[in-house]
Amino acid sequence: MRRCGSAAVRQYIPAVPPNILIVRFSSIGDLLLTTPLLRALRVRHPQAQITFVTKASYAPLIDQNPRLNRVIGWRPERGLRALVGEVREVGGVAGFTHRLDLQDNFRSRAFRWMVGGRWTTYPEHRVARTALIRWKRDWYSDRRPVAEQYFDAARGLDVGPDAGSLEIFLPGPATVAAEQFLRGAAHGHWAKHGGLGLSRQLIALAPGTAHLTKRWPAHHWVALARRLGEQGNDVVVLGGVMDQAAGEEIVRSVRSGGAAMAGGAASAAGLDLATTAALLMRCRALVAGDTGQMHLATAVGTPVIALFGPTVEAFGFTPYHAKAAVLQRDLPCRPCSSHGGPACPLKHHRCMQDIQPGDVLAALRKLPR
Repeated sequence: MRRCGSAAVRQYIPAVPPNILIVRFSSIGDLLLTTPLLRALRVRHPQAQITFVTKASYAPLIDQNPRLNRVIGWRPERGLRALVGEVREVGGVAGFTHRLDLQDNFRSRAFRWMVGGRWTTYPEHRVARTALIRWKRDWYSDRRPVAEQYFDAARGLDVGPDAGSLEIFLPGPATVAAEQFLRGAAHGHWAKHGGLGLSRQLIALAPGTAHLTKRWPAHHWVALARRLGEQGNDVVVLGGVMDQAAGEEIVRSVRSGGAAMAGGAASAAGLDLATTAALLMRCRALVAGDTGQMHLATAVGTPVIALFGPTVEAFGFTPYHAKAAVLQRDLPCRPCSSHGGPACPLKHHRCMQDIQPGDVLAALRKLPR
């Protein structure tokens, strides 16, 4: 044992390389926010065995990460027992020396109980979050970003945050697929330029969110895309399968501008995560809500304009160590939820409605390169 920082913190530095098990089932942003911890663990313990468990649908975010020895992609339809069996197989004869739960919900607790052993997790500040949402009382004493709060789960492993940001490591085919998409995405008089983002500045838009109250209104996205096109920018819309309709509406709005549009547009909504990340690498900036796409852009080093409505910076999810601007409105009803919801409790949705396309354009002009 040795003391580190204060008398209340006691850390054990293992005499042999640790065998670390980490679980974070979802989702895009939360998984990427674990990568500063993964980097620190590998630097401090270069001989460690590090196994990461996540849902199979999110595994592409980390399965190329050289900080990890093994990524186990779990398919929920198989059940937790199958997952536990696979984890026990890779734990080795001695088993895991450290077990980190970076999810800390009902499912991960069930997983912990079934795997057994001692687990550590991180502070989620549920009381402070509830007080801020329900009574607008700010009891937050811990203002660290969530990416740094995750380090609390690694107590005993002698690691701390560095000055780096989030990370994602892409397979070669993803870069090729992104290049092919951009070259084949131009239509009409834009095609003579050889594709999107090849002769003009490329701006990415991510209109989708998992929760409706986090979404910027559709007419704002359309207005922003048209103004970007008029100013000579190319636009690419990103997101999941559920965002395809919104993406097509935005693209139609740009293409219908005819000769007034100096830039083109295409929707890449529905492409896989790795190709989406590779597309973001080609972009001057991303405009997005409080979503996983925002963190994906941060991980590839693309500047971000983040639109925050029902959630606030105190929750710890703003772009981490990134070139970014957070646009938000100071309203007495904010925050109204921790993750967003199906409808504005007050029926006006001003937190997002009041952020205007002109505000976004002004923020884009100020972004550092």
